[in-house]
Amino acid sequence: MKEYFVIPPEQDAAFVAHMEDILALYQRPYEAQSPVICMDEQPKQLIAETRLPLPAEPGQPQRFDYEYERKGTANLFLFTEPLAGWRRVAVRERRTAVDWAEEIQHLLEHDYPHEKKVILVCDNLNTHTIASLYKRFPPAQARALAERLEIHYTPKHGSWLNIAESELAALPQQCLNRRIPNMETLRQETAAWYQERSRAQKAVDWQFTTQDARTRLKRLYPQIET
Repeated sequence: MKEYFVIPPEQDAAFVAHMEDILALYQRPYEAQSPVICMDEQPKQLIAETRLPLPAEPGQPQRFDYEYERKGTANLFLFTEPLAGWRRVAVRERRTAVDWAEEIQHLLEHDYPHEKKVILVCDNLNTHTIASLYKRFPPAQARALAERLEIHYTPKHGSWLNIAESELAALPQQCLNRRIPNMETLRQETAAWYQERSRAQKAVDWQFTTQDARTRLKRLYPQIET
């Protein structure tokens, strides 16, 4: 389970360095040839009904039995370009290095095939590395993908700085707040959600700046003696 809005209790140069790096990215003007993409992932429990729900009636909502059947888990990979109001959700059975590498290939070759470089914001999970590309693809192909990818990591315990996490917080509330029994249904539901949000260009207005951090989170910054 992720820790949300966890901030170190005292001076932490590593946290500050990664935080300012991400905040600087968010303050860049839009550049079509080097879009800033945020990605995050989340597990999803697949659950089937053991009995058919009772249909809604006048004055009575649809009713579900408290019993259910676990059908395994899936993993959601979410990619979003905040300045463009674009996002995509991929549903996979696992969250291995190979899965991440294949999603990065899709991002670079299908979502953004013509852009010179894609700037990726993600957390520092051990699968979120260039090494994962080499675990999945031949060296020449892995190198070609890596050349178009620039990764920036959020601080440890600072995933709240990743805009993709906000998107993943909205997804269960707006789309997955019910029992979903299988991968195909999950793919259909998430596809309908992200396509509609992208069509409506639901963008993110990020307000927290580097100057805000230096003022409001001053206690995190090492005290330099001059």
